[in-house]
Parts: sequence; structure tokens; C-alpha cells
Amino acid sequence: MTYRVAIVGTGANPEKRDRDGYAMAYRHAGGYERLDSCSLVACADIVRENAEAFAKHYDLDGVYEDHEEMLSEVEPDIVSICVPPAVHAELVIDCAKAPSVEAVHCEKPMATTWEDCRRMVEVCEQEDVQLTIDHQRRFSKPVQRAKALLDAGEIGELRRVEWSEVNLFDAGAHLFDLCDLFTDGERVEWVLSGIDYARENRWFGAINETRAISQWRYADGTMGFASTAEEGPTLVDAYLRLVGTDGEIEIQPDDGPPLRLRTDGGWKAIDTDNETVYSYSPDIKTAAVKKLVGVLPIEIERFSDPPTHYERAIEHLVSSLSSGDEPIISGRSVLRGTELVFASWQSVRQRGRAHLPLDIDDNPLEAMNDQGVLGSSPTWATEEPDATEEEELPAD
Repeated sequence: MTYRVAIVGTGANPEKRDRDGYAMAYRHAGGYERLDSCSLVACADIVRENAEAFAKHYDLDGVYEDHEEMLSEVEPDIVSICVPPAVHAELVIDCAKAPSVEAVHCEKPMATTWEDCRRMVEVCEQEDVQLTIDHQRRFSKPVQRAKALLDAGEIGELRRVEWSEVNLFDAGAHLFDLCDLFTDGERVEWVLSGIDYARENRWFGAINETRAISQWRYADGTMGFASTAEEGPTLVDAYLRLVGTDGEIEIQPDDGPPLRLRTDGGWKAIDTDNETVYSYSPDIKTAAVKKLVGVLPIEIERFSDPPTHYERAIEHLVSSLSSGDEPIISGRSVLRGTELVFASWQSVRQRGRAHLPLDIDDNPLEAMNDQGVLGSSPTWATEEPDATEEEELPAD
């Protein structure tokens, strides 16, 4: 069977990467194009010229500004959603309700409110549509080999997961998802967090804190700890660290080996076939040979780049659709890690532990920002204390 694929939200420039857009549609398209089982047939973008440029790049006839018109006329089997997170829920639900659609693949983070995240999953399940969220880092070799080491008991029983990133939501969603992978979907009991919002900080239109610390506890006793900072150092000196009873595993994207293991006091680098958690990066020898091959009238298969993590994620969702198996990046599974983002912000709002499952619908960070309680001098920090409350304070 050949699946007809459409993409909503093409972006403006595949080479441009900033906080307004990454043109993720081009990465998704590459994943579908390499599969014999998929045929890219249409695209939609509210900016006509963006859609036309994408269509020209991939030789598509179906070019639309209105996604509902595209769904009706093209009748795709699979739709990729590559738009800002604030409109993910609306588009995912529209696609799920289209008669032809069997699967929706949506960019992360899931949505900007906890209610929308849940609604996306609920509607797709009601419509018997496979929903996947593009947490492609699960398919990187550093992550997969770290999981294999953990499952093999190389560091004993897992006791703590730690990570650092620039924020909890846009970037941190990946890490919360990886924690869910390493803990095998273990239930989280509570989250306790603190944040700073020193300036307006939006990624793809969505609000993010500028610095945060977050701690959480799984039902089996495993602890989690995250530290984020838009600028400057964090409290965790690793991208992701797994701490066990008999050792540690670290994943680093830039400095040092992408994956390393310590069980006896010294670190041992683990081979990841020149992959970081972000992408494939050939060693100097391979890069030199590839450059030479590029100017010679020969082709050497073994020096071609492996599939990107995005391409592996798309291959996985397509094979899962064919087999009927639940994808490892299904909306239901990704919901678990995503809940920790909103729980972190809810902990700040209520100034204490947020217990799970969350009993909220909104986005606590957005709500606090709208109320003027974020920033370097929030209103609650400058209000005069009530005289009665002062009298009730215990003496030193």
C-alpha cells in the first residue's frame, strides 16, 4: 500500500533556524520521500508563497492556503503538522476528523495548554487515528545505546535522572520525554519547581521561562531533576545523566563523547557511530573520503549518511501504522512527559508540590504572565503583607 501524505505548515526557508521557525516541513518531507510506501501529494500554508516554494521544491501539484480544503480535495492518509504549538490542537483535531486520514504526525511540544494536549490524544483515539509527536531524539544512537546499557544492568538500579537545557517547554519537552523512556513510563507522583522570568521569552510564539529548576518523584522512588537557563550555566553539567546504584551514564551533545559510562570511577566512551543526540557527524576520515567520492565518477554506498533522526521517526510511524502496533512516540506516551512541563509551572503557581495527575486545563506560565506575577519584581513579591498575617507569624 502507498500512503498519500500531506503537510500543513511549510515554513519560509529550510536553511533558516531561529525562534520564529525551523521550516520543519522540509525535514518531514525528506522522511516520507525516502520511503517507497509513501507519496507526498500536497501541502498547505497560510502564506501562499511559502506553500508554493515548498511545492516547487518537492514537485507537488497540491498547493493550498486552507488546510480543510486540502483535506477534502486531496484525501491524504497521513498528515504532518509543522506549525507553531499554539495551533497544534486545532489542526490535529481537524485532520483526525477528516474521513481519509489514518495518521497524524505533529511537531513538539504537543500544545500550549494541558487541556489541548489531552484533547488531541482523546479525539485521535475516538477517531481511530494514529497520533505521533516528533520526539525524534528517541531514535538517536546515544539514546538507544544508553537505554540498552541501562536495561542490561550496567549501572544497577536506576535511582535518578538529571538533565539540562535552555527551557522546560520547547527544548525541555524532549528531555522529559527521554526520562519517560528511561523509566519505562513509570508514573510520576509529584513535581516541585522554581522559575525565573527575567524578560519576555518566546519560542515559536509560545512563552518559556528564562531559568528553572524542577524536581520530581516517580512511584518506584526514582527521582528526577532538571535545570534550565537561557543564558549562563545550569546546575546539571550534562545534557542527560542516568544515576544508578552501581554507576552512571551520560549523554552529551557537544563536549566530549556523545555517550559515556562510569562504573568504577573512570569514564568509558561508548561508540555511537558518529552520532550525537542531535544528528550524525562523520569523523575526519569519513568526511574526507565522502568529499573525494563526491568529485569522482564513482559511488560508494557505505559512505552515504545514515537516516536522520527525523527520518527514523517517520519510518517508525509509518511502519507502526502498517502493523497496527502503538508507536513509541504515540500521543498517549508523549502525554506523560509533557505533563511534567505543565506540572512544573503549576508547582510555581501554587508555590508547592504539584501532584499528578494534574487537575488543570490551562497553561500556568501564561496565566501567571497575564496576571503580572512574573518578572524580576512580581506583584506578589512587592505587596505589603496583611497586618493580621504579620501578627500570626511565629517568633524567632
